[in-house]
Amino acid sequence: MRSQHKSFELFADYHQFYLWDRGMNPEAPEDYTDEDTRLRIKTGPHVLVIQPERNMTVAVEVEIHDAEPPCDTDRWDHIAEASLHLPTGQLEVHECTGGPVADFSVEPGWYRVRSHHGGFDTINESGVEGNDRYLAALWPAPPAGLRVIKQWEPRSPV
Repeated sequence: MRSQHKSFELFADYHQFYLWDRGMNPEAPEDYTDEDTRLRIKTGPHVLVIQPERNMTVAVEVEIHDAEPPCDTDRWDHIAEASLHLPTGQLEVHECTGGPVADFSVEPGWYRVRSHHGGFDTINESGVEGNDRYLAALWPAPPAGLRVIKQWEPRSPV
């Protein structure tokens, strides 16, 4: 079922990285609310922002599927979905303050993106060290609103 897959590391400066349509010259949203931060995913025209927990280099996987993949909620701390329009089919993974990290050619159109966030229990108290990881799974789907499948809530200090 999986048609494309890439694994890499990227620098999640400002706790974010982007999936966008390179051919549309998108601009990342700048108007963040506390709710956007809590949901860890935000959209704009031709761009989807994934918000990692650490402001450091993190492990990322991107999978492009032909149809909706199964969702394993047990493996992940937080899972959210949103739609992304890729009218030119030039999907690019881009660092916030860096450059492009990975490119994919896909059929132009609307995609659903399921953003998986895991390994939050490995992050140290300072938030600098950890083995958190992120998976973005995409598949063709009509546009739909943002949906949280599993919400992560930080533990309160004892």
